[in-house]
Amino acid sequence: MPIFSPHNHTRRHALQGLALACALLLGGCSTAPSSSSSALLRSAASQLSDDQAHDIAIHALGLVGTPYRYGGNTPDTGFDCSGLIGYVYRHRVGTAPPRTVAQLSGWGQPIANGDLRSGDLVVFGAGPAPTHAGIYVGEGRFVHAPSTGGTVRLDQFSSGYWARQKASFRRL
Repeated sequence: MPIFSPHNHTRRHALQGLALACALLLGGCSTAPSSSSSALLRSAASQLSDDQAHDIAIHALGLVGTPYRYGGNTPDTGFDCSGLIGYVYRHRVGTAPPRTVAQLSGWGQPIANGDLRSGDLVVFGAGPAPTHAGIYVGEGRFVHAPSTGGTVRLDQFSSGYWARQKASFRRL
């Protein structure tokens, strides 16, 4: 039984409150941009405020436990990785991102690993065929919808499978 049930409003609100607390703690630990990449970020300024970026992370954390479903794009039907990203961005900042991982890999502006902030996109896979995407939430963690039979979850870049994957990062 998934931790999150879209029909259980009490549990949903409790999880959203927990997600808010986690995001506020994680957001306070974000790394400031390094001086070597500050020029890149100035030339590719974010369209999102810090508050919007944190709101994206909070909302993504609140969806942890939602069932995975290929092609899914709502909490009621489940999510695949790009459906999760689309849902969060549409509902938090009113921006509809591209629907596929390949399209997401070119959305927004590229950023360096050391310049990540909550709400940035994480795209996995090398070359022209990216394979997966998620939303960065701070402290080396990201929320994503990984696979059939699973649920939306919170993982670390440094753990197991993800530590061996090539990742790139995007900011709207």
